[in-house]
Amino acid sequence: MATGATIHTFDVQLADVDRGVYDDFTLRLARHPSETDTYMLTRLLAYCLEYEEGIAFTEGIAATDEPAVLVRDLTGRVTAWIEVGAPDAARLHFGSKLADRTVIYTHRDPAKVIAQWAGKTIHQADAIVLHSFDAGFLDEASAALARRNTMTVSVTEQQLYLELNGTHLSSGVHDHAIQS
Repeated sequence: MATGATIHTFDVQLADVDRGVYDDFTLRLARHPSETDTYMLTRLLAYCLEYEEGIAFTEGIAATDEPAVLVRDLTGRVTAWIEVGAPDAARLHFGSKLADRTVIYTHRDPAKVIAQWAGKTIHQADAIVLHSFDAGFLDEASAALARRNTMTVSVTEQQLYLELNGTHLSSGVHDHAIQS
């Protein structure tokens, strides 16, 4: 954990109707001093929306050779490479070659994120999906963050319903194909 990191605790109730995933769990996230609340929240939502056995946070923005979130099978093999933000093409290329599945969740303008990859080599770029949320959604949710949080995440028909510390919000989960 980085010096000066702020620890946030989340008691999460997850109901992902689209994937048939239902669980309650508690997460402790260390927010690095250079990490924004919206980035941390995007990282948390990526974890929830990709939740499955073997999922784990990495060192986040401090990790140079791992994504923000990844999934390993029981043998330790990486099965899902889950990036957050606007990773460079080389990271996506590496992750796509290493894992069965690569996805990105962004808190930025998806068109600008995709534009940075134009003309770059990314392994199986057509299989990688960039996910984004409605404009303003993450900023509104970030305003409700505390050090200790209760959170309900519900997903149905690509619509995300979030209750965070009594604040109720919703957003579409938008899929963007990337081409290199």
